[in-house]
Amino acid sequence: MLKQRKPNLVMLASDSPTTWIIYNRLVQQFGPFPALIENHISRYALLKSRVRNLGLRTALGQAAFVVMIRPVLERLGRSRIQQICQTEGLEPHKPTSSFLKEIRSVNSDACAAFLRKAGADVVVINGTRILSLNILGATDAVFINTHQGITPRYRGAHGAYWALDQDDADNCGVTVHLVDEGIDTGGIVAQARIVPQANDSYSTYPYLQTAAALPLLLAAIGAILAGTLDTTTPEGPSQVWYHPGFFTYVMGRLRGVK
Repeated sequence: MLKQRKPNLVMLASDSPTTWIIYNRLVQQFGPFPALIENHISRYALLKSRVRNLGLRTALGQAAFVVMIRPVLERLGRSRIQQICQTEGLEPHKPTSSFLKEIRSVNSDACAAFLRKAGADVVVINGTRILSLNILGATDAVFINTHQGITPRYRGAHGAYWALDQDDADNCGVTVHLVDEGIDTGGIVAQARIVPQANDSYSTYPYLQTAAALPLLLAAIGAILAGTLDTTTPEGPSQVWYHPGFFTYVMGRLRGVK
């Protein structure tokens, strides 16, 4: 049997612990490869966008959650996050590597030029803004994303939290899917469910989801190289979710949704 060749990978991502968990695992498996890390969108720009798309009241509620509640949840979840990382062998810290490059935006001309030259087989996406058609067309590589939710029911952000909030534990999980110009609308490669414990919360769900997604992502990369990748079309109820609002989270917490 012929040994499968090493994949030529590129990653487009935001600077976040889940990005480094995925990147470090892929480097462990395949060796170093380039990652373009886009600058964070400013809170002001994000708030303006949310006001335009969701309305002032909803946007302000989300902002209040991000500023007042999320930091508390992150502090309270630190020991559980450490436990998950230790148990699952996750490395959430940014490595020191010459293969990492910061860019203004994944939709910039510089990113498109890099992709045209890279000759990648697979472009791994994590936590970026929606990719433009210019970027998706810059290379023949397969774009693949690890989404923290079961699509199409929980597109957007914080899919595990919202599944629990909706009393829908059967759809609390993660999706590996192909990337198109929509919000988590690409063909589904694989999905996995997670079972949060009593000490899990909004701040720890992404670590459980990323741990569950890693073997799916590795298998998908192997299938892409072998030319055997199979996908299914997202079907059923579909909705885009965002950060919970301040009072939405508080009311959910009173019902036991953490």
